[in-house]
Amino acid sequence: MDYGLVAFGTALGERVAVKDIVVDRTEDVERVLGYGYDYLHLAPHDVGVTDLAAEAAANALAAAGIAPSEVDLVVLALTDLAEYLYWDAAAAVQARLGARHAEAVLVDQGCVGGVTALDTLAGRFATRPEHRVAVVIGANRTADAYWNRLDTHSLLFSDGAVAAVAVRGADTFRWRASHAESDGRYADFFRMDVGGAAAPFSQGAATPRARDAWDVMEHFGYDSAKVNDFADEIDNRTARSVHRVCKRLGRLEEDLAWLFLLNDNTRVLTAQADLVGVPLSRTNHRLAVEHGHFGAADHLFALSWLHDSGEARSGDLVCLAANGRGMHWASTILER
Repeated sequence: MDYGLVAFGTALGERVAVKDIVVDRTEDVERVLGYGYDYLHLAPHDVGVTDLAAEAAANALAAAGIAPSEVDLVVLALTDLAEYLYWDAAAAVQARLGARHAEAVLVDQGCVGGVTALDTLAGRFATRPEHRVAVVIGANRTADAYWNRLDTHSLLFSDGAVAAVAVRGADTFRWRASHAESDGRYADFFRMDVGGAAAPFSQGAATPRARDAWDVMEHFGYDSAKVNDFADEIDNRTARSVHRVCKRLGRLEEDLAWLFLLNDNTRVLTAQADLVGVPLSRTNHRLAVEHGHFGAADHLFALSWLHDSGEARSGDLVCLAANGRGMHWASTILER
């Protein structure tokens, strides 16, 4: 099975300085500024996640010179809620693109979805020999009604979407291998308790909120040692996923030219890069500082930058590694 990414497109919210908005959004200013982010992207209130996804995909197809009618597959990876419930956001994007002959697939694994979506592409190309062209999209539009992006997590979420056009047999950013693993013991982390079938929305009730990082502390009984152990587990299993995908390909971590992680805060990016053994300068650290965390779009955003910058050489191995709610860990290796 062989496919490569030939073109990219982006659609980002307005870029704003964190220092200019932090006081209005949280009382814990010192903590937020300490994460090391300089800028975030914020979409207007009337712009939804499928607006961003459809724009990014259209831009990617235009860059590739491929018409929507030629697309066989659309894969959309979301981080947060789409605009509506009982609604398939991937199918909506397919229709807006005009890719009416394409199958639409939705990947809903939080921040790791942009990596597992590439594995989804590999599977679809392997089982459908007639598929030649696919569009993969990572998108995030924070549901501000349900949680505060500056007061909930230790990484700061931006609004934006990035799409890539994948073509069977293409020799740029060729898919080489993927690995994924899950641990359902943590499935309740970050869930929203109201709004599903177990506890539907009710008229007149207060707006519900999603669980956050502080609820994770409650899960561990506010035992700081256990919370720290869980943070270490996230980092260690991210590094382990890199090791396993390298082993699957028959290569070593030192063979990696680039390691793209989530656009996490500086401490986490440094810790994970050190565990893998890749210098921070060969990661997406600067992109994280300058743009914030796009959720499932982080890795495609980094690949888009690498594609446009010309810094990658032919034969470079690029590893994408992530963790996401569920919990899931995944890695993919592409070859430039």
